[in-house]
Amino acid sequence: MPARAPLMSLVWTDHVTGRQGFLVVDRLVRGVASGGLRMRPGCTLEEVTGLARGMTMKEALHYDPEARYVPLGGAKGGIDCDPRDPGAYGLLVRYLRAMRPYIESLWTTGEDLGLTQDLIDRAAAEAGLVSSVQAVYPLLDDEATARKRLADAFAAEVDGIGLAELAGGCGVAESVLAALDRAGVPYAGTRVAVQGLGTMGGATARFLARAGLTVVAVADVRGTIARPAGLDVEALLAARDGYGTVDRGALRPGDLELPGDAWLSVEAEVLVPAAVSYAIDTAGQERISARWIVEAANMPVRPEAERLLAARGVTVLPDVVVNSGTNAWWWWTLFGDIGADADEALAHIRRSMRALVGLMLDRAAADGTTPRTAAHALAADRLPVITDRFGWYR
Repeated sequence: MPARAPLMSLVWTDHVTGRQGFLVVDRLVRGVASGGLRMRPGCTLEEVTGLARGMTMKEALHYDPEARYVPLGGAKGGIDCDPRDPGAYGLLVRYLRAMRPYIESLWTTGEDLGLTQDLIDRAAAEAGLVSSVQAVYPLLDDEATARKRLADAFAAEVDGIGLAELAGGCGVAESVLAALDRAGVPYAGTRVAVQGLGTMGGATARFLARAGLTVVAVADVRGTIARPAGLDVEALLAARDGYGTVDRGALRPGDLELPGDAWLSVEAEVLVPAAVSYAIDTAGQERISARWIVEAANMPVRPEAERLLAARGVTVLPDVVVNSGTNAWWWWTLFGDIGADADEALAHIRRSMRALVGLMLDRAAADGTTPRTAAHALAADRLPVITDRFGWYR
């Protein structure tokens, strides 16, 4: 899609630490924009701007004129700080206090890289906010019922893991499975490497392993854990800390401890970058022998690297489709398209993501383009329809 300036771009400087935070609102629909809040060292305004633009496309791609959920505009927040820093929580509270007028009126936010929803909820309450998504409440037909439904959904668990943690990974895994089915590749024997074992990466690994794929490598901040015959995904998930780092004491004999970037070059058909942005650059792409890269993280493949990957037949399934399930699940639940039941929610995510991936791959084949170009084209087709119906601001 052609680049354009966002509607609003803010740079905030913390008076205590001098660290910076950012808020970018790319577009409003019915006066509201949706997009998570991330915290990582080195976060920049440019990064947050790109993420906000991506949120506009994610929202548009899930537009269904018959649904109760009407896609919102796109936004994103970011804080330049290591979430493990002892002062990170205080910084988060001060950021949310500074952004309170926007969160109350137009920006709905939630967990993203470096932050969990529980942490954001606690900090939001301390900052005097009702909820991190309170800006959407005036759009609901029955606010009390909708809020209870969402709270019940967040309380739901599947085999000890919360539904909120599973929703995004379910969408990523279904994207992988849809691509394999389209290519006629059986699940059994298909190898996967996952970078990042936090909320998104962990759930993706679980769903793919349960579908019959073999997870041969996972990477966290301490390095890559690999096993050519397949890792015990459930044991690794049980051994994570709150940041997705695996306790190495839980490894089995035969599990290999490799350098942090070794996941790029393991022998696997599918790579799932599910952690930081810009993880695959032009040098890193040379090491990749996988057939598919599935972007569970936001912006993990640099554009110049993607062009080189495409030239040698590696397909990148883009973030604006692949990891959009979490955001959509929130709104499907809050607006009442689905209930709080985990089975119902996961089934809806699977159907919706499979249909969207199919549309994207059909468009790519018809236009002779990459899946990312096709996804952007689909969003470009839908945005004017949304604008005609709701306008830019109202």
